[in-house]
Amino acid sequence: MNLILIPARGGSKRIPKKNIKLFNGKPIIEWSIEQALKTTSFNKVVVSTDDQEIAKISELAGAEVPFIRPREFSDDFATTSEVVRHSIRWFQEKGIFFENVCCLYPTSPFVKESYLSNALKELKNCKKDVFVFSATSYASPIQRAFYIDKNGFSKMFDKDSFKIRTQDLKKAFHDAAQFYLASSKTWLNHENIFDCSIPFFLPRLFVQDIDTLEDWKDAEIIFEVLMARSKNKKI
Repeated sequence: MNLILIPARGGSKRIPKKNIKLFNGKPIIEWSIEQALKTTSFNKVVVSTDDQEIAKISELAGAEVPFIRPREFSDDFATTSEVVRHSIRWFQEKGIFFENVCCLYPTSPFVKESYLSNALKELKNCKKDVFVFSATSYASPIQRAFYIDKNGFSKMFDKDSFKIRTQDLKKAFHDAAQFYLASSKTWLNHENIFDCSIPFFLPRLFVQDIDTLEDWKDAEIIFEVLMARSKNKKI
């Protein structure tokens, strides 16, 4: 059996009620649940939450909420790995064992069922205790990044890279923050998701961090354009 676990606590600070705030007409968590339910590669779609309102909305969308997440795994310092491990152990205590667990974030309206299914295939083909996680490329060379010093002037992190042509700099990638997939054994025994793991690359257009209200507005605009293009069969 394979599980999709959606961690959705209620105490978001920067965007109040972020996990159930309306995104393009419905609570944003519903977009993740909808795609999770479409895949036939996973047997259960479960939401782990400490919030009764999130639980109700999730159940109405078709997900299961078999428990309310304990307080110690619901504060600002609880990690994704801790939340997943709690869920795995909760099911194991009930005699339910999952071969693989995919942690899918509730604020992933751009995720597609095919991403989840194909990522699972990559994990199975690898046959090693690793994570498969969503990733994408940086739009600009990170070697040209700079910071602002105490006097307000720009300073390069890596001055030597200034002399290298951008096309000759190594391409860099980052976590797309949509999903993380591994066997139950890997989740229970490894803390670092990115240590010697396999990136599942997504197009940059389908990767949008949503941490502020400005991010939210940008994501909605892009989402609406993509939905319109999809209806016209242009993507």
